Amino acid sequence: MTSGAPSPGLSDVLCRHIAELPFAALPDASARAAKHALLDAVGVMLAASGASADAAPFIALARSGGAGPCAILGTGARVTAPFAALANGALAHALDYEDTFDAAPCHPNASLVPATLALAQALAPIDGRRLVSALALGCDLVCRLALSLRRAMEEGGWYPPPILGALGAAAAAARITGLDAIQTRDALSLVLCQATAPGEIQHSGRTVIRAVREAFPAQAAVLSALLARDGVRGFEAPLEGRAGFYRLYVDGRFDERAMLEGLGTRFWGERLSFKPWPACRGTHAFIEAALELRARHGVDWRRIEAITVLVGPVQRMLVDPPLRKQAPQTVIDAKFSIPFAAALALVRGRVTLDDFTDEALADPQVRALAGRVTARDDPDSRTSAGGALLVKLMDGSTLQASVPMPLGCPDRPLSREALIAKFVDCAARAARPITASRAEQIAHRLLGIDAEPDSGRVFDLL
Repeated sequence: MTSGAPSPGLSDVLCRHIAELPFAALPDASARAAKHALLDAVGVMLAASGASADAAPFIALARSGGAGPCAILGTGARVTAPFAALANGALAHALDYEDTFDAAPCHPNASLVPATLALAQALAPIDGRRLVSALALGCDLVCRLALSLRRAMEEGGWYPPPILGALGAAAAAARITGLDAIQTRDALSLVLCQATAPGEIQHSGRTVIRAVREAFPAQAAVLSALLARDGVRGFEAPLEGRAGFYRLYVDGRFDERAMLEGLGTRFWGERLSFKPWPACRGTHAFIEAALELRARHGVDWRRIEAITVLVGPVQRMLVDPPLRKQAPQTVIDAKFSIPFAAALALVRGRVTLDDFTDEALADPQVRALAGRVTARDDPDSRTSAGGALLVKLMDGSTLQASVPMPLGCPDRPLSREALIAKFVDCAARAARPITASRAEQIAHRLLGIDAEPDSGRVFDLL
């Protein structure tokens, strides 16, 4: 059933599911995916603690709020739960290295994991099964919300990821806090009062809010769960109500079936993509194509006359406006640039955290090649993640590489070993670096966190 005639109890059905689904009902694959997402998110936050200047003001603000039981990952600082969520939320997307949901582009765990970790430590002991359940349920809600939309949120001037993420984070926070169905509905209502993200985030060339945006929904989720626990009442229908989420953000145009189909048996977290490269997921097909051309043909970037990238509708924001994308002014803007990312891969033969720095931003070779990139719409595009790269060499010959779905997607997943290696690399970059052997031990504890009687204690190891 589509917009205009939703069942009156949509919010109630979802909140009962979030509050009451037992851990035993969670499919093994979903629990495993949630633990992979936890490992990946913690690693990315650790790396950002040492690599992201954009997150530093959030960390400083959190520390100024006084001591508490919750860790700001990678720093050794401990603060109160709302401030930990704020600081770790700023870290979660700062490197644009966290997981994504390609089917309806969003970052389900970027605000969810920081909120969940803060409460797992503040409300200790929280057993690992509750933590994994919260992660799986919150992630699934974000994905379902994204899949249910029948109008792009951008049409109303909104920037979707932090708004959708706030609702999932609130659901996870409610589960960790032990709220019942009505209190969970209250938490969703309260986060709706705080969740916002204007589209100017993606239009401005100077702001870094795009990097640290998850700080706000992560903190909002923690506040919402704690206030709901303490008796603050919300709305009867925060999602489907006449002035609820769907009406506010997409003029009521949504498909309720996408929200309810397979609820409790299908968990969309199983279809997450994990990033091998620290840039917007929409750039990955072009990074992979560029690396493939180098490996297969030994392409020398100095012999390239021009590059054409074939993009889908969602990827248009990664090539427009052309001059800004060819010469980005901030690191986060470079990560949202197909021309810059493809040029990095062709010039350097790699795309790592070391390649997204102020120094790399000014690299004359990368900038020169990025300036030769133009975009063309791909009429056959079926995904937001695939793409093709056409290279014209100075001798007149042409080369092409097409990547329908880049590495890291559910059908071409990163292995468990690759995820652990990514975590180890990220942990070494923390503000307080962690040795490889220690990081590997921590990785295995995180991957087995459902067996922990007090999940928050695992983060003491950091």
